[in-house]
Amino acid sequence: MAPTPWANFALFAAAALAPSALCWAALRLPRLIRGLRRETASPQGLPIEQLAADLRRVHRILECVRPGTPYARRAGVRQAYDVLLAQACAAVGVAHRLGELPEGVDREIERLRVEESLRAAGLVIP
Repeated sequence: MAPTPWANFALFAAAALAPSALCWAALRLPRLIRGLRRETASPQGLPIEQLAADLRRVHRILECVRPGTPYARRAGVRQAYDVLLAQACAAVGVAHRLGELPEGVDREIERLRVEESLRAAGLVIP
């Protein structure tokens, strides 16, 4: 049985396009592999050194807040400090309950516990 004209056309098209397709794949494959490696190895969040430096800076600001400081500023600094503590906890794998506790004595005790846990994990914070 003789091959049909369409079969001949398909074979010719495959033979004509195969070298171009192979060259294209050979040029794109390393970039694709690098992209896959980068996605799996990309760190989440800020570097731990930056988090520790930010924690030290905001802690100094928190210590300098005087009794006459407006409430919005005091609350903002405490909130920023809590966010940084939570990010540092996520980075080193320390459990915390800062987002669950209302502002007050319990939350302050949780801050102290988290600070000590972060120091035990190796972060240099005051």
